[in-house]
This record gives sequence, C-alpha cells and structure tokens, in this order.
Amino acid sequence: MVDAGISAERPAPLGARLRKDDRREQIVLELRLRPHVRPGELAERFAVSTETVRRDVEALAAEGLVARSHGGATPPAQGRYPGLDERGAARVAERERIGRRAAALVRPGDTVMIDSGSTTLQFARFLAYAGTPCTVLTNSLPVAMALSHADVRVMLCPGDYLPEEAAVVGTDTVDFIARHHATRCMIGASGLTEDGPCEAVRGFAAVKRAMIRRSAAAHLLVDSDKLGRPGLADVAALRDLASVVVDAAPGAGLGRALARAKVEVQLAQ
Repeated sequence: MVDAGISAERPAPLGARLRKDDRREQIVLELRLRPHVRPGELAERFAVSTETVRRDVEALAAEGLVARSHGGATPPAQGRYPGLDERGAARVAERERIGRRAAALVRPGDTVMIDSGSTTLQFARFLAYAGTPCTVLTNSLPVAMALSHADVRVMLCPGDYLPEEAAVVGTDTVDFIARHHATRCMIGASGLTEDGPCEAVRGFAAVKRAMIRRSAAAHLLVDSDKLGRPGLADVAALRDLASVVVDAAPGAGLGRALARAKVEVQLAQ
C-alpha cells in the first residue's frame, strides 16, 4: 500500500500474463498513481482483451475499490465502500458455494457467532436450509431474519445501528459478545493477506476480533477476489483462524502463509 506523502513509481509494463487477482491488484495500484485509466491501455499492458479489463473494472467497482467512468476507471470517492446490498449483488454464485460449504461445518447443539456481511448472510441461509439445531449470536439483522424460521435460537447483539450494513457495532456490541462463549464463529472480511484478514467497514474489525476471542474455532468466509487485498483495519493474525472457506485456491505466497499458520483451506467448488 502506498502511504500518503510517499512517492511511488508507476509500474513497468508487464511482459507475461498475470493471474486475475494479480491483474486487478495492478489496476488498483495504477489508479493510486493516475486519476484515470482506459480499458485499451490496460488491455495492452496486461496482454488481455478489453472485455477482460472491463470485467475486472466491474468486479473492482462492485467491491468499492475503483469507480467506473465513461471510457475507463477512476479512483473511488474518498471513504467510499459499497454497502451490504451492493456487495451482495456481486459474485453471488461464489458466495453461495462458500455459504453452503461453511454451513456443513456446524453441528447440532453448536453455538455459532456470525458477523455481518454478504458472504456470512449466504452461510446463514444455507444453515437455515440445512435445519441444524443450534444457537446463533449475531450483530446482523439480515442474518437474524434468515434464521428466524429455522430450528435456531437467535441472539441479536445491541449496539449502534449502521443502516447501510443493517448491522450494529460499537462498545455495547463488543461487550455483549464478550459475555458469551461459542463453539465457532463465522466471519467475513474485506481482504485477506499474509498478515491476516482485514476490514474496511467502520466498527466491523472490533466485532470480528471479539467473536474470534470468544470462539473455540474461527472460520473465515471469503471469496477469492479478496485474496491478497489489504484493508483499512487488521482483524487478526492468520494463526487465529481455524480455517478459510474460499471458492478458489489462494496464490502461492498466501497459501504458504496459511500452511505455516496451520490454517485449513476449505475449497467451496
């Protein structure tokens, strides 16, 4: 990440094709150095079609990392991060596969902490469909509603309400979590690097940390577009996770870091 006040050189042209995640990371980096990029020049730089670049830009825009503009892409508005509904409309099939795989980890009688997010919401829906009797503690209204007709006891956290996330955060939320124990927690993240999961939504990192501390096992549910992506606030170290449920295998560097931390990678394919 390029810090304010520190200059950075523009990336040199790439001779070999990059993996999708690496290519999108380069696009974000390019927009830190320039106010606007065009699909044609990016396609030439990465040796791919302009249609591929447009799909990259659309995916990055859905995650709030770039803004689409006429004829290309620009940096996102300062502080702009897409809300729950906007994020939930992107990569739906991948999130569904992750949610289904994660729901299979829950056993009858478990107590499960679930944080707010588009991927954890898919998990809640598949948990309800599976009919596994358990207790759920969550800070997310959509998660609570998804489980309302299932054989699940739902405990909703108190706290300060974030309308764009339909969730609560703050000291009351963290204190409430700290008074409970869980068999496992299911959390999402805005990114996952070799340093661990990270978060961009205000107040979410503290909630996730509290859930990890109070759970016997922590499972990170994250789609592969977020692998290698840094975020605003660190959530935890890799060693604090029991597993990562993801729709595609991590790259070599992150894969080695997960293996060293003894984190199980569960592929939802």
